[in-house]
Amino acid sequence: MASITKLRADSSTIGQLSKRTGVAIETIRYYERIKLLPPPPRTAGGHRSYADGHARRLRFVRRARELGFGIDNIRALIALAEQDRAPCRDARAIAAAHLADVRTRLADLAALERSLAATVAQCDAQCCRTPAPACPVLDALQA
Repeated sequence: MASITKLRADSSTIGQLSKRTGVAIETIRYYERIKLLPPPPRTAGGHRSYADGHARRLRFVRRARELGFGIDNIRALIALAEQDRAPCRDARAIAAAHLADVRTRLADLAALERSLAATVAQCDAQCCRTPAPACPVLDALQA
């Protein structure tokens, strides 16, 4: 596996890096501030000069964010990816914990969907066909 932070002499501006990685410029700056992305060297004019390693790191972070990993887990995954022989068991543990969290959120969303569907059905049966003194949707929100 190629190191996700190994820097080479190739250089890009922040705009070029943004286009190459699909990560917005402000997000790149944010990742630098929170140290998910190593600070790039600066040109004589003070402009950031990004290397291929920055692009690899940004793609890694972007994909981890797409999968819903939080910043702390991404830091841990980066640390594992930077090891020559990363213990797969540690990466698996992070992913498994995240998977459990995703499954919990899915169950919560399914319960929310059932509740909203029941409320809308109650509204269809009561108030939307004839005038009614109360609205089930508004009543559910005020409960």
